Amino acid sequence: MGVFVFLPLVLPLTAWPIARLAEQHLHPRTATRLLTAVAAVMALCSTVCLALVMVVGTAQLPGNPLPDGWSDPEVRAAVPYDEVVGKAAIPALCAVVVASARALWRHGRVRRRAHRALAGLPGTGVAVLPDDVPYAYALPGGDRDRVVVSTALLDCLEPAERRALFAHERAHLAARHHRFLLAVRLAALANPFLRPLRTAVAYTAERWADEAAARAVGSRRAVATAIGKAALVSRGTPVATLAGLAAPGPVPRRVAALLGPAPTARTWPSVFTSVGLAAWAAAAGTAVSAMSSANAAVTMFLILRAATPL
Repeated sequence: MGVFVFLPLVLPLTAWPIARLAEQHLHPRTATRLLTAVAAVMALCSTVCLALVMVVGTAQLPGNPLPDGWSDPEVRAAVPYDEVVGKAAIPALCAVVVASARALWRHGRVRRRAHRALAGLPGTGVAVLPDDVPYAYALPGGDRDRVVVSTALLDCLEPAERRALFAHERAHLAARHHRFLLAVRLAALANPFLRPLRTAVAYTAERWADEAAARAVGSRRAVATAIGKAALVSRGTPVATLAGLAAPGPVPRRVAALLGPAPTARTWPSVFTSVGLAAWAAAAGTAVSAMSSANAAVTMFLILRAATPL
């Protein structure tokens, strides 16, 4: 197993170039899907390897319930620097589990509270709430997807801009953007090196909805104006994994992109471009991460099986 068990912990660094270049050169839909897939696979691989290292550290603790053979020198020799990293992996993995559970709990709690607050309203796809605080966001709920918007925000927009707002939020719901946002948020909690991908997906998901809204209303300028106005007065969304028109992020870049030509849809960039090279580097890093974690898992399984008394 050797040092290969540590590779998935640092291979997310290979995805940093594509995290930046995808925002600028790929279609937002392609960028969102690509970056989310890379982040999810790399986070899973790094968590698996962290758990494997933790087994070695846990086996060295006195009074642990693991078989005695798991603390034999032959087992510990499979992980370099086992005395240090084995025990350090224990609090690290616990921190990942606690942070991920807390993020999932908060995401679910916000959604449940929002649906309970809307329970007395008509079961339409849009919920307009009389509120002095301007906000708008997409609230997923399976067969009860809704666009939630306050009267304070609607009062700030012209009719064309209101249509752009509703089209933007419906695009979030139709493409299930909350799932992409939640996946990259959990990935960044599992491995801090994946935070640039979380930031990039938060931006590309909004750009994806921007382009969908522009096609729906037939005016890129109306969507750009609606985004600018909403960003000036809105407080965004109640939780980072819900999507909204004025979500935190580089709003000027979104407006500038909408005032330019529509992006061309390409499934995969050419290898002879900077974004193509970055995409292939990220794909190679993801593949190596998957192979390293699989190799480490199989090796550790065989070692532990041989060390376990029958």
